[in-house]
Amino acid sequence: MMKITRLALVGLLVAFVAAQFFRSPRNAGTAEGPSSVGAVHPVPAGVRQILARACYDCHSNATRYPWYAAVQPVGWGLNHHVTEGRRELNFSEFAAYDARRAVRKLRHVADEVSERKMPLKSYLLLHREARLTAADIALVSRWAEELADRLESR
Repeated sequence: MMKITRLALVGLLVAFVAAQFFRSPRNAGTAEGPSSVGAVHPVPAGVRQILARACYDCHSNATRYPWYAAVQPVGWGLNHHVTEGRRELNFSEFAAYDARRAVRKLRHVADEVSERKMPLKSYLLLHREARLTAADIALVSRWAEELADRLESR
């Protein structure tokens, strides 16, 4: 029994070490560019700062990776999460959205932030700087709703 346990532990250790050689590609672009939300729509400085600290890691092309992203399989899971987040909403590619999609995304931003569904609680556990105050929530929600209204009226 002891020998089987020891072999299992050695096998797990070998698998863990081997996994370190298979890293996920990193999201290493820029948040601001010609296709970014700020390039095509007015984004007040306060909103821009909130988006940068609370949203851009998962919803832009400029992810700031924590040290533990280099440890597999954690890095694989993190990369999957970032890929899914960008697929749902990418502030760096916002100009590519047609008006209808942009309105839908902005309304979703306002709802998710107001209902405290974003940033995710799992993200906030390790990223305290991303916590939103009531004032932050009001500012982002108001900006998203006003921009959505403006786009809808065009």
